[in-house]
Amino acid sequence: MLSFFRRKTSEDLSVSPSSSSAVAPSPKKEVTPSPTLSQLGYRSADDLRETIYDFLRTIRDPEKPNTLEDLKVVYEEGIFVQEPTEGNVYVVRIEFNPTVPHCSLATLIGLCIRIKIQRNINHNLKLDIYIKKGAHSTEEEINKQINDKERIAAAMENPNLRQLVESCIKEED
Repeated sequence: MLSFFRRKTSEDLSVSPSSSSAVAPSPKKEVTPSPTLSQLGYRSADDLRETIYDFLRTIRDPEKPNTLEDLKVVYEEGIFVQEPTEGNVYVVRIEFNPTVPHCSLATLIGLCIRIKIQRNINHNLKLDIYIKKGAHSTEEEINKQINDKERIAAAMENPNLRQLVESCIKEED
């Protein structure tokens, strides 16, 4: 297999200049812009932030009978709506504060935050979820886990973990 790549590379390097000009550069992909906030029904970025907070505040703590809002794990000031990207995709950064610096369920809380927002906001957002700086002993590792699409998908394939997330994010009647 490695010899194939070596051979292919050496063939590519030995192409004559006249034949290389026949290859046209690949066209740039055109970015189709997403709808603006007003087209999505929000008055402003603050309106989107408040909507996201309304979803987060109802998530239940995995260990206690309280919500993340009650425990001050999530707070409105920890949600930042940044300027949209080229394709008009809004970047939302959510910061949360675990109750103790060695909270063993901080990763699960981050997963619950991500799943709750993904299920309830039906338009394209880029979510960045982070533990508040200095609030956890292993914040860097946890931040990496809760922002890794493959790890999130793998976690949600685990039936026990999925059930725990579902019980934390379900809406109370």
